[in-house]
Amino acid sequence: MKKSEKLKGKVAVANRKKQYTRYGIAAVAVIIVALIVGFYLFNPFVARNGDTVAIYYAETYANGTEIYTKLDGDPLIFTIGNKTVIPGLEEAVIGMAPNATKTVNISFDKAYGPYREDLILVMNRSILPGDIEPVVGNTYSIHRNTDGAVAYVKLLSFTNDNLTFDQNHPLAGENLTMTIRFVGFTNK
Repeated sequence: MKKSEKLKGKVAVANRKKQYTRYGIAAVAVIIVALIVGFYLFNPFVARNGDTVAIYYAETYANGTEIYTKLDGDPLIFTIGNKTVIPGLEEAVIGMAPNATKTVNISFDKAYGPYREDLILVMNRSILPGDIEPVVGNTYSIHRNTDGAVAYVKLLSFTNDNLTFDQNHPLAGENLTMTIRFVGFTNK
């Protein structure tokens, strides 16, 4: 056998060893990623969609001005995915473990939505009972005859004939910051 053929054989063997090493590293990487994803998806110790959870929280405007604080007493209990709280809060709780605390910024579209001008209503003053004197800034409840729902509206202005109401949520259009302390699960 010629010297060049022996050299070619040694190079081929070395190349195969390098290729096997690359395959081994890739296989280990795939296994690690699968374990991490599996732990996240199937970890019974973190909150997931469908879990009923208990939390304490503090809610502020983006500038830090406090809106609401519920840090003691009975915690807020809700089921993730049932849409009983704002979407940004549900998303923030997913992946949290009991006794964990975190602070998140929630954009208005994941909070109470944008401020909508089409939710400003001008109505005939006769909708208010005669014994109620309208007060700008007060919130009133209006019962809809069509479906029995109750709308809460803020009085913006009034004249002798008309009332101008705002149906937007008071926090519509606001970016929020929430500090959340995950107490635990109520259904596990």
